[in-house]
Amino acid sequence: MKKSIFYILFSLFFVLFSANAQQIQWASKLIKFSTDLGGKQNGIKRILGKPDAFPQGGSSANAWMPKNSLDGREIIEVGFEKPQTVKQVAVCENLNSGCVTKISVDNGSGKYETVWARKRDWKTPTFKSTANADHAYYFGRKRRKVQEVPNVFNPGIEYAILENAVANVVAVKVEFSFALVPGQKQIDAIGISDSEDPIEIKINTIPEFDNLSKPESLEFENSEVSNVIVSQDGQKIFYSAFAENKDVVFSSQKQADGKWSKPEPETSLNSNDEYNYLEYYSDSFILKGGVAYSKNTSETGFEFIENKNGSYQSLKSLKIAAYNNYEKTADITITKDAKILIMGIETDFTQGGTDLYFANQKEDGTYGLLQNMGKVINSAADEGMPQLLSDTKTLLFSSIGYSSYGNYDIYVSYRLDDTWKKWSEPINLGNKVNSDGFEGSPFYDETSETLYFTRILEGKSSIGRVKIPKKLMMKN
Repeated sequence: MKKSIFYILFSLFFVLFSANAQQIQWASKLIKFSTDLGGKQNGIKRILGKPDAFPQGGSSANAWMPKNSLDGREIIEVGFEKPQTVKQVAVCENLNSGCVTKISVDNGSGKYETVWARKRDWKTPTFKSTANADHAYYFGRKRRKVQEVPNVFNPGIEYAILENAVANVVAVKVEFSFALVPGQKQIDAIGISDSEDPIEIKINTIPEFDNLSKPESLEFENSEVSNVIVSQDGQKIFYSAFAENKDVVFSSQKQADGKWSKPEPETSLNSNDEYNYLEYYSDSFILKGGVAYSKNTSETGFEFIENKNGSYQSLKSLKIAAYNNYEKTADITITKDAKILIMGIETDFTQGGTDLYFANQKEDGTYGLLQNMGKVINSAADEGMPQLLSDTKTLLFSSIGYSSYGNYDIYVSYRLDDTWKKWSEPINLGNKVNSDGFEGSPFYDETSETLYFTRILEGKSSIGRVKIPKKLMMKN
């Protein structure tokens, strides 16, 4: 009898919960559109799927920018994976919102019915952007410089609530008049819901990351800090900073009281005029940047250095078949046995900006062709600063191509098979690690289970350090 009552109560709860659950879909296919700039960045396909430029707002390579986005009229028709009842249509306008004039829906008949039109006194609620107006932009391939980008202008979401819900909606047509609001416009995504409750756009993270402790800030009085690496015993930290008109590798020793000593330049690692930075450090070898890559050769500008108890000697340069790079240098990580490397680079074959590629080592010690790691992990914007952990399945990197807390954020993705082309959807490391500033150069010390990273917030550069359990960071 008690069991029967339990099942009845559980069933009632399930029905009530299901009735209140909001059904949300984002556009999955293009049906018709008025104009397209073409290209991988800001092309029409960037409007498909869930938002990439919200909740941070602002200009994004992952948003559609029509030809007449300054002051013209545009129309787009999009389809959805499954028919559903629609009470709300949400249009994410990540630059200068308030330009949607009419929304129509198709309930499977092949004809559109107008369900919402802008009133003269209607105003789109301006979305409070999480990005700083002067948020920093990362030049990972040009001496790790940081510079300002244009302000974030009035991002917003047009939550069009239909007077009457429409059943079996399969497509939506949205009409824009971009002359209503001055300035450039971009459209991030179009979503539908069966509820009047505004669609909440969430960053792809997990509660455990948001529940981390606040990172400790290690400030070494250097500007534009990058490429943080900790020795295997956890007693020495390396980083690069711009000093004396070039990139300089500094190191600091952990003292008996747990504090770090005054940083000193690593003279033997600073032999070049620029691009001195470490990408991998072990007790046996180091992978170091040093010079600009040579066009039309296999030379990358990186070199392997032998490490003998802190004494460094150059072994060989890193060579990749048919190596090509839009910039003078790049970001790189490598497996412990040096058999596979991952590189953040921009070429003719990227998804739009800097992408993550991998290459296999050949018998002669050089590397084969770089292969793109796929659209799941690479966006139309920039992905770079990778660190591959010892399981060779956990990859940390920084990106500006996903929903974030405001700027470049740090993400983790997991390799799904042995092709190295299938990766899980990137997971944001949460609001303790990531801020509305810049976060990059992640380095996870597996021995102490500590994440080190660089942060630039309000023009100030520092190294962050936070404990993250290994079982949380590495699935295996």
